[in-house]
Amino acid sequence: MKVLVTGGAGYIGSTICSALEDSGHCPVILDNLITGRPEFTANRIFYKGDIADNNLLNNIFSDHPDIFCVIHCAALIIVPESTEKPYDYYHENVAKSLELFRFLSQEGCHRVVFSSSASIYDKTANFKVTEESPLAPGSPYARTKYMMEMVLQDFCQAYKLQGIALRYFNPIGADPKMRSGIHVKNPSHVMGKMVDVALGKDPVFKITGVNWPTRDGSGIRDYIHVYDLARAHVSAVEKFESAFLQSGQNDYLVINLGTGNGVTVKELVKAFETAYGQTITTQEAPPRPGDIAGAYANCDRAETLLKWKCTKNITEGIADALEWGRIRESRLNWS
Repeated sequence: MKVLVTGGAGYIGSTICSALEDSGHCPVILDNLITGRPEFTANRIFYKGDIADNNLLNNIFSDHPDIFCVIHCAALIIVPESTEKPYDYYHENVAKSLELFRFLSQEGCHRVVFSSSASIYDKTANFKVTEESPLAPGSPYARTKYMMEMVLQDFCQAYKLQGIALRYFNPIGADPKMRSGIHVKNPSHVMGKMVDVALGKDPVFKITGVNWPTRDGSGIRDYIHVYDLARAHVSAVEKFESAFLQSGQNDYLVINLGTGNGVTVKELVKAFETAYGQTITTQEAPPRPGDIAGAYANCDRAETLLKWKCTKNITEGIADALEWGRIRESRLNWS
């Protein structure tokens, strides 16, 4: 099948493209390359441009009328930055997605797999959340994801769309074949920062937030290998229609993607040091703007409807992240 992947030149989007190819499908990438990497589009069908550009979308669907599904990954994703630049986040993530969904409802493919986020969940007593758990997005970034879900759900109910919102937990690692990985020069998330400390690019890894109501005070997360995350998108595409039939829903589904295990940041540091074979310098620090204690996933629905579950563990994610960290300077040109 042919699948349009918006944001397909980013960290997660490029890995999804690789997983699609590994399963015999053909990704078509739409990316403006503001944060995405041209290296990740090599030897793939690629259109450089904006998801809200109707003329470009018309060209894409004219060139590829056999596109079966759209995987919508394009978004700004840095939580602290979203508190500093909320306009950028609402404009890029919400306003432009609104135009994309409108185009798809009128002119294009009517199947949408949307990259959402577990950051929209409210706090729970044991940190484990199902798709029915209360929602309370705690940052502008999280609120954009929540709003995009609401827009997609309303469009699916009003127009000829069907949507599956995949709520991501915390991706780690890199493509196991090293086709892509962390794509920014100065990573903002936990694994990228640990790798940079291990490789001598940063002096210290800051554990931001050590007074959360968790078992050791650090934030708790569900760390999922990015290739497992990518495989879930392939399953969502391949089982799109059967998922709706089996669920009894007509037009909109929400599915968690995680390992089902909660790991604190301090526990992740220990796992990283074990895999790395050395200790890294750490420092406790206050939470960053928009940080929350965290959550981890109940993934029963993904296993039932998509026949998917994680196959890779944290150790594999750390090993792949380290290997990518060692080679990414030579693979990516940041000049």
